[in-house]
Amino acid sequence: MPHYELVVKGGTVVLPGGTQLRADVAVRGGKVAALAADIPVSRADDVLDARGMVVLPGAVDAHFHIGIYRDLGLDAYEETRSSLVGGATSVVSYFRTGTHYLNRTGPYREIFPEVLAAVAGEAWTDYGFHLAPMTVGQIGEIPYLVREHGVTSFKYYMFYKGFDLASNSRDARAFTMGDEYDLGHLLLLMEQVAAAQDANPQLRLSLSLHCEQSELMRVFIDRVQAAGDPQTLRAYHEGRPPLTERVAIGEATAIASHTGTRINLLHLSGADAIDAAVQARLAYPHTDMRFETTLHHLCLDHDTLDARGGLGGKVNPPIRTAADNEALWARFAAGDIDWVASDHACCAEELKGDRLWPAAPGFGGTALLYPVMLSEGHLKRGIPLPRIVEAVSAAPARAYNLAGKGNLLPGFDADLTVVDLDRTQTVTAALCRSGQDHCPFEGVELTGWPVHTVVRGSVAYRDGEVAGTPTGAYLRRC
Repeated sequence: MPHYELVVKGGTVVLPGGTQLRADVAVRGGKVAALAADIPVSRADDVLDARGMVVLPGAVDAHFHIGIYRDLGLDAYEETRSSLVGGATSVVSYFRTGTHYLNRTGPYREIFPEVLAAVAGEAWTDYGFHLAPMTVGQIGEIPYLVREHGVTSFKYYMFYKGFDLASNSRDARAFTMGDEYDLGHLLLLMEQVAAAQDANPQLRLSLSLHCEQSELMRVFIDRVQAAGDPQTLRAYHEGRPPLTERVAIGEATAIASHTGTRINLLHLSGADAIDAAVQARLAYPHTDMRFETTLHHLCLDHDTLDARGGLGGKVNPPIRTAADNEALWARFAAGDIDWVASDHACCAEELKGDRLWPAAPGFGGTALLYPVMLSEGHLKRGIPLPRIVEAVSAAPARAYNLAGKGNLLPGFDADLTVVDLDRTQTVTAALCRSGQDHCPFEGVELTGWPVHTVVRGSVAYRDGEVAGTPTGAYLRRC
């Protein structure tokens, strides 16, 4: 009789594609070895009790920022630890040269090995990286990055184009430490990603886009500041209004249709953004484009956060309105949004301060990935569990070439989370087990929390507590 390292006993297994079944899950060699009605516990070294609970594929948090404001190794340790609380077993983090992260520029041949060395041995989850070519020289490194490091996704930040919001300067070069970062740069970048795709037809080589139009933002920000410059999240929304997203989506998708580049539109923030994205998909049916939104754009609005006070909810693109929340949920339920991520970026409250424009953008959220989607999506809005699993795990795994992730069929990595759909907890910063000392979701009551989280067969989170030592591995995606 076969022996297993772990058996997850008595739960309801939820698979992407619509399948739910009462089954035990057996793990051997870090893989799902069997799904069966009754696997004797005597055949296992370890057992997790899942009776009365659901067993879900580990979440793939595909929008993450390791080390944006802190040491890479420390951030990897504390923030992927936070991921376990939300049922995430893989994260894919963005990295770029320039201000923040390592605060330097140069060839990725020199810099990326340093990044990998800093994170190695520190992550609780498996991890990969999307890289942003900020210079023409870095664009030329894309074939090397695919071949030597298995990096298959890249990024362009449209709101850096021609305007550095951090310093309120009309020249972004001091921030990017790069070349002319304009639509010409984007064209060259898309052409190189498309060429790499042609050379690697078995993969999905893609470019992710932060879509906000910087020249329009400059005008709107000037107007907000001239009108009295309130230090509120509403003012931030008005300085970077939905029009800036809509126009940038139009620019990006038009160039992608010309170059044949596969693209991902990131953190769509509201009704205007998702409407523009869906219109682009219809206008360019031969262009592979996939759409992401975030937990905070689904659930938070600037008026509610402003009533609480503080700038902890400052993020790019801004938190918008309650109507935008509902528009995104409707589009998600209809299948127009491919996946949901946290856009996790550990940012201490001291980096926010009390002045709107200098306040650092971003905040953590990975600990809430499954809890928000289950509480707000499944339990409150009736979205089926397989659709939640598809959007939180399977879809980003497919989009970013994460072979072995996103499913619990035999042969897949034993990445899973056991969730108690009846457990209700109030969100606090401490509950999230992050290095961050605040949380924009603070005080929100959510129902449906992971009890255990397993990474490639290793129990990393047991009975609501982090267990063992970090075992996360680098995800080479080809």
